Amino acid sequence: MKMTKKKRTKVFLTLLVILIVLLAGIILTNSFGGRQETIQETMRDAVLHETGKISFLGIKDVNPAFLSAVTVTVVLLIAAALIRIFAVPKFTYIPGKFQMLLEQVVGLFDGLAKSNSPHRNGFLGAYVFAAGVYIFCGTLFELFGFQAVTTAGESIALPAPLSDINGAIALGCLSYCIILSGGIAGNGVRGIGKTLKDFSLPISMSFRLFGALLSGLLVTELVYYYIHLSFVLPVVVGVLFTLLHALIQTYVLTMLTALFYGEVSEPVRKKENAERQKKAA
Repeated sequence: MKMTKKKRTKVFLTLLVILIVLLAGIILTNSFGGRQETIQETMRDAVLHETGKISFLGIKDVNPAFLSAVTVTVVLLIAAALIRIFAVPKFTYIPGKFQMLLEQVVGLFDGLAKSNSPHRNGFLGAYVFAAGVYIFCGTLFELFGFQAVTTAGESIALPAPLSDINGAIALGCLSYCIILSGGIAGNGVRGIGKTLKDFSLPISMSFRLFGALLSGLLVTELVYYYIHLSFVLPVVVGVLFTLLHALIQTYVLTMLTALFYGEVSEPVRKKENAERQKKAA
């Protein structure tokens, strides 16, 4: 259906009003000056959180990402319990929309585990599902912009849990321990040796995850810092970077975990026999 002349005029006037309001906001805000801290201080605080500490239940001052991690974990655990208690018993042979969505997500990670680790994949499928959901939901958490008050009395938006180096290292080391358990279950002591050969794996997984998520945070901070860019553009940049990192990092970490788990858990004897048969052929 074509737009009438009257409707096109209304749309044009609406867009014009929005543009005028944005320009007025930029001009007025710019006339009153910018931030008091330098760009170096802004970037350093986004990485190290030296001044943006938050009191956790009055026990200890922690980084904002720790509070984000606790919040995301509690929300996911409550959601999992509610789904198990109220939704799963009502699942039918012909799935509804929610059941189909849940089955697709579970099937995606289960297929990832089976394709990369055909010998042992029961526990692996559960772990990559839990890790993938945590990374995805934790990365999207920063889009909500939940506010917290620092120990200095300033308001701060809670970041993604894995944008803190401590959270990234914890998840990387946990994934490495899961890979190590697969090597032990598949090959015993020989599996330990196979896993320890890749001693740099937890470091690379941790810093890859931390660097990717932190880059989005820093780009958004840079856009917010400059007054003439701090309208509309941060919304677009923040949403695009966050969604992109959520999808990519979920896939990368779960894929690497499943891949290395499959390598170290593969029985050595079967692998040697397969190689001998291949050479003989």
